[in-house]
Amino acid sequence: MNLSASDRGRLKEILRARRAAIDPVEMGFPKRGPGPGRRAAGLSQEQMDVLLTRTPGTYNRFENGQLASPGADLLTAVARTLQLNEQEWAFLWLITRRESPPHALHGDSGTSIAGAWQRVTNHIHGALAYVNDAEWNVVVHNEDFRLLFPRGQAPANIMRWMLLDPEARTDVLMHWETHWVPAMMPHLKHSVELRPDNLALGRLAYDVLNDPVTGPLYREHAAAPIPYFDGSELPVRHAVHGPGRLTTCLAEPVTAPGARINLSFYTPGDHAPVLPVEQGTSLSVPGGTSSVISRV
Repeated sequence: MNLSASDRGRLKEILRARRAAIDPVEMGFPKRGPGPGRRAAGLSQEQMDVLLTRTPGTYNRFENGQLASPGADLLTAVARTLQLNEQEWAFLWLITRRESPPHALHGDSGTSIAGAWQRVTNHIHGALAYVNDAEWNVVVHNEDFRLLFPRGQAPANIMRWMLLDPEARTDVLMHWETHWVPAMMPHLKHSVELRPDNLALGRLAYDVLNDPVTGPLYREHAAAPIPYFDGSELPVRHAVHGPGRLTTCLAEPVTAPGARINLSFYTPGDHAPVLPVEQGTSLSVPGGTSSVISRV
């Protein structure tokens, strides 16, 4: 990697601070006795090589920005050994590879949503607003979102409701099989792939695959790129206002990767359903990447 002097300094500063915070004894090294030798707190660079099972000097070159093209396996091992958080994990990738990490570092990341989001959604009027965590649990929502549902109660898990609840499939999500299924299945598959060790997501995918209705549809549609763009429209039957469409924009909380902020505007009217994308259309998907997708 060809890092500037500034980037090398920032990388070294963060990694040295993380090393200093870890007691070598807790990592299996003997307690230092009195006498000559290294006195600095935390793990030494030599101990990092041992923990990473790398040849001597490898970690020194990495920390000093002198290791060319560090692989994903090394970045993952360093991040887990130094107990980096998700923001530091993303920084490590950006500064050494100039790209975002391909997956979250921790399987439970994105499952803790700051309480301030309830205050934010409470002040949103005229749009359906909710925040779900990385497991698709609805953490907070506003009154407009609650009124969408026939019994006036928001579901505990939005993906489980959309794909498995008979009421969603037949009463609320209009043209469910042709519009909602192709739109939602890739989102579920992607979230499972990003967190293969997450038990809740694994259970959700298992239940979808083993459902006699959604199982075949998941196998047909889940492998497609995520067919989403800001302003996506899907047909819906609002519990209060009747048939219409939802126009949706998504965002991701900075401190909860994998979670989603969902803002949707309801437009009344029995609109004829239109498949939103043509083959070969380049779309912006959550996370800032783009995909060329097939007509669904």
